[in-house]
Amino acid sequence: MTADDLDTRRRAIRIRAWRRGMREMDILIGGFVDARLATLGESDITDLERLMDVEDQKAFSWLCGTEEPEAGYDTPVFRAIKSFHSHSGPVNV
Repeated sequence: MTADDLDTRRRAIRIRAWRRGMREMDILIGGFVDARLATLGESDITDLERLMDVEDQKAFSWLCGTEEPEAGYDTPVFRAIKSFHSHSGPVNV
C-alpha cells in the first residue's frame, strides 16, 4: 500500500467518523479520529474501518462498556478509542 492509498483511506475515515447517524458515535469516533488519525498505521486504520462498519448502537454499547465487544473487535485501536474518552479527573484544568 502506498502513502497515497493510506492518505485516501484517512480522508474517507474522517468523513465517515462525523457522519455516523448517531450523534453520540459522531462524538466518540469523530473526536478520536480528529485527534489521532494521523498517527495510526495501516493495521490500526483497517481495524478502525472495520469498527466503523458495525451498527452504531452495538459499537456504542461496546465503547461505553455496557457490553463486551464481539471477538475480533477488541483491538488496540478499539482500546485507544475507549481510553481517549476515559478521564480520571477534570479535563480542562
